[in-house]
Amino acid sequence: MSAPGEAVESATRRSSRLLAWAGPATLYRLPVYAACTGLALLSSYLLGRDLMWDTLNYHLYAGWSALHDRFGEDYFAAGSWSYLNPYAYVPFYLLAISGPSALAASSVLAVLDGAILWLTYELAVLACPSATPRVRMAVGVCAVALTFFNPVLLQQLGSSFTDVTTALPVLGGWLLLVRALQRPASSAAIICAGLLIGAGTALKLTNAVHAIAACALLGMLPRRLPLRLRACLQYGCGLGAGFAAATLPWSYQLARTFGNPLFPLLNGVFRSPEMTTAPLLLYRFIPADLPEALWRPFAMLDPVPLVHVEDCAPELRYAVLMVLLIVLAGGWLRRRLRPSAAAYGAAQAEPDLRILTALGVALALDWVLWLRSSGNSRYFLPASSVASVVLVLLIVRLFARRPRLRNYALMAIISLQAVQVYMGTGFAWQHVPWGGPWFQVTVPEPLTRQPNLYLSVGMQSDSFLAPFLASGSGFVNLSGAFPLGADGPAGERIRALLRRHAPHLRMLVRGLRLYEDGEQRLPRRSAVDEVMQRFDLRVDPRDCATIAVHDLAPALDITVRGPSVPAPQQPLDTTYWVSCQLVAAPADHSAEYARQQTVDEAFAHLEDACPELFQPRGLRTEHHHDQWLRRYVNTDLIVWISHGQVAFRDVPRGDPAISLGDEAGWEQTPPRLACGRSAGHYFARVIPANASH
Repeated sequence: MSAPGEAVESATRRSSRLLAWAGPATLYRLPVYAACTGLALLSSYLLGRDLMWDTLNYHLYAGWSALHDRFGEDYFAAGSWSYLNPYAYVPFYLLAISGPSALAASSVLAVLDGAILWLTYELAVLACPSATPRVRMAVGVCAVALTFFNPVLLQQLGSSFTDVTTALPVLGGWLLLVRALQRPASSAAIICAGLLIGAGTALKLTNAVHAIAACALLGMLPRRLPLRLRACLQYGCGLGAGFAAATLPWSYQLARTFGNPLFPLLNGVFRSPEMTTAPLLLYRFIPADLPEALWRPFAMLDPVPLVHVEDCAPELRYAVLMVLLIVLAGGWLRRRLRPSAAAYGAAQAEPDLRILTALGVALALDWVLWLRSSGNSRYFLPASSVASVVLVLLIVRLFARRPRLRNYALMAIISLQAVQVYMGTGFAWQHVPWGGPWFQVTVPEPLTRQPNLYLSVGMQSDSFLAPFLASGSGFVNLSGAFPLGADGPAGERIRALLRRHAPHLRMLVRGLRLYEDGEQRLPRRSAVDEVMQRFDLRVDPRDCATIAVHDLAPALDITVRGPSVPAPQQPLDTTYWVSCQLVAAPADHSAEYARQQTVDEAFAHLEDACPELFQPRGLRTEHHHDQWLRRYVNTDLIVWISHGQVAFRDVPRGDPAISLGDEAGWEQTPPRLACGRSAGHYFARVIPANASH
C-alpha cells in the first residue's frame, strides 16, 4: 500500500476511534450546554432583579470589602456576616456597580450559574452504566431537567447569592472522584478534586458537608486498602491546599484583627473576646427529632414557607428517591430470602453498579450531615444535582427490562416536578422589574463629599449603602441582629472610630424622616437616641438628609399605637433612609447599668432553664423604651422583659408571644421550664413549684 494510502487509512482509523469514544453524549455537548445556558438566562430574565434581604444586608458589602480594606474603617458593618469569606461576592459587586445595566449583569451571573447544569449532565453521562450512547445522553438530559426544576436553584439564577457559584467547584470535584472510580490509577483526578472542593468550602463554609460526604466515594475505589488510604491522603492534601488558597488572605486579616482566622465561626476554639464562644448554628430548618428528619423528604412536597428554605419551594425528587430506595431494598431482600436460578442469573448479568452505589452512599451521608448542620436547601445545591443523577439512574435500573415504562416514569416525574414548581414556588420574593443599574441610589451631595462615621440602626444592616457614600466613611451596625455595646473590646473599637471621625458622626435608619413620639410612627427619634446614648450621643434633628433607593418598594408604614396620623406621601417604588448628625450628649448611665444587670441576671436564669431554646447564650441585651430584649440568633427567638413580665416569640414563623411569668420570679428563684420544639414550632411553659418530677 502506498504511503498516502497508509496515511489516509491511519487517519480514518483515528477518526473512527474518536467518533466511537465521543458518541452522541459527547457530540451533542454543545447543544446541551447551549440549552442549559439559555434556560438559565431565560429564568433569570423572568425572575427579575434581585433586591432580597441578604443582597442589601451583606452581599454587596461583602464584594466591596473584598476589594477595599475595611478592617480599619468599619466594625460589624453588616453584622456578623461582615467577616465571612467575601471573595465569591466580588463578581456580583463588580457587575452590579460598574455593569451597563442590571439585566446585563444578571445575564453574566446566570451564564456562570448555568454551568451547574453542564456538570450535572457530565456526571449523569459518566455514571450511566449503559454502553448505549443514546441511553447515556437521555440519562444526562433527564438529570439536567430534574436539576433545572429545582425551585431553590431557579430562585438564585443570576442573583447575588453565591450558593450556585460555590457549588460549581464542589460538583466538579465530585465529578472527578467519580472518574477516579472508573480509572483507579488516576491520582491526579483525586488531588484536583480535593483542590476544587477545598476552594468551594473556603468560599462558603456550608460546603464542608459535601467535602466530608465525598469521602464515601473514595471508600468505593476498586483498590486494596493501603491504596485507598493513600487516595484519602491525596484527597485530604488537595482539600487543605484548595481551602488555604481560597481563604488565606482573608483569614490572615481576621487572625490579625480578632485572633480567629475563621471569625466569627469556631470561636469556641479561638475564643476571640469580640464574639460569643457558644456555637453558632441556625436551627430554623434542622429537624427537631428523628421522625421529623425521616419525614422531611415528604414535608418538602408541601408548597408552604419555612420547610427547607424561607419561601415556598415544593420539591418532589427526595420523596421519589425515598420511595425508590424502599422498593429496591424490598426487592433485594426478597431475592436474598427466596433465591432462584433466574434471579441468580439476572444478578450475574447486572452491569457494574459501583458508581451508582458510591453516589448513593455519598448522597445519603451528605443528606444526613446536611440535615444535622442546617437543613437549608440553599446549602444543598451540589448534592441536589447528584440527587437528580441518582434518581434517574435508579429509574433506569428499576425498569431496565421495560424501556417504555422507564420513559413514562421519567417523563411523569419531570412533568410533576415542573408543574409543582410553577404553581407553588415563591418566585416574586423581593424581586423587581428590570431597568437601569442594579442599585439606583440617590445620595445627597454633602454625604458624597464629606466622610462620616455612620451608625446604622435596625435588623437590616443597610451596609449596601456604604459603597455609595463619601470615600473614607466608616460604617457600624450598632443595633441589629448582633447588637454592640459600649463595654468590652467592641466598645473600645467603636470609641476609637468615634474619636477618629469626630465631629463627623451620623446615624442611619430606614425611613423618610425621624418621627416624634406624638406622631406615633416609626422610626422614632427617641428610640434612635436610646441606642446612641450608649456612646453619649444624641440626634441633632436640624441636620438630617434623606437617601433614596429607587425600584425598592417601601416597607409597610407602621403606627406605634393609638389613632393613625396621616403619613407623608412617597412613591410606591422608592425606599428612604434618613441620616442625621450626632452630637455629644454626656449622661449618667449608672441607673441604667444597674437595671441592666438585674435584667441580664433574669435572662441568664432563663438560658439555664432552657438552653435548647435560648442560644447562643450571653448575647447583648438591648433597651428600647419600656422594653429590655435579647435576640437568640440560633433559634430566631426574641425574649423581652416589659412591665414586669417575661415573654418570647418566634418572629420568622409569626407565632404568638408565649408568656413565661413574672420578672421577679426569674431574678430571685427561677422556675423550672418544660420547653422544646415540636412540628417546627417552639414551646415553653412554667412548671408549678408543687408539681411532681
